[in-house]
Amino acid sequence: MAAALDEAAGTLLAVWEAARERTTSRLSGAQLRAVMVVEQYDGINLRRLATLTDMLLSSASRLCDRLVAAGMLEREPGRYDRREIALHLTPTATRLLAELRADRRHRLDRILAGMSAEGRAALLRGMREFDEVGRRGEAAPAEGWPVLQPSGERIGDPLAGPESPGEPPVARTA
Repeated sequence: MAAALDEAAGTLLAVWEAARERTTSRLSGAQLRAVMVVEQYDGINLRRLATLTDMLLSSASRLCDRLVAAGMLEREPGRYDRREIALHLTPTATRLLAELRADRRHRLDRILAGMSAEGRAALLRGMREFDEVGRRGEAAPAEGWPVLQPSGERIGDPLAGPESPGEPPVARTA
C-alpha cells in the first residue's frame, strides 16, 4: 500500500513543486522552508529555527541574513530575553506564501475538475483520515519530519513541551 501511495502521490508532489518554482523562484528550498517555519512559529529564535530546519546554527544565521536582505524576514529583540532575536515575516513574505498557496490550489482545482464526484469525495475522506492519524501521532513520524498539530505543536519536535522564553506559541495553518 505504501509503495502504491508513494507512486500515486507523484502528481501531488509535482503540483506542489511546480507552484513553488513559479511563485518562489527567488527563494531556495531551504529559504522557503525557513520562511514557512517562521510563519508557523512567529517570533521563533534562531536556535529553534536551526533545529526545526535541521541546520547548523551558523548556516541558519547566514540564511536569515539573506532573507532579511531579501525583505522576507524581520529581526527584533526577544520579549523575554533581549539577547535573543525573534524572527517575523514581512508583509512581502506573507504575500509570497499566499500566492504560493493560491497557485497550488488553482493547480489542484484543475486536476480535481477531471475527477468524478465520488473520486473527489473518496480522496478528501482518505486525506482527512491520513491527516488525523498523523496529527494524533498514531503513526510515528519519519525522523526529521514532525507533524503539525492544529495548535501549532509539532509531534516529534525535540524542542516541544514548555515553550522556551521568547517564543510564545502561535498557531498558524498552511
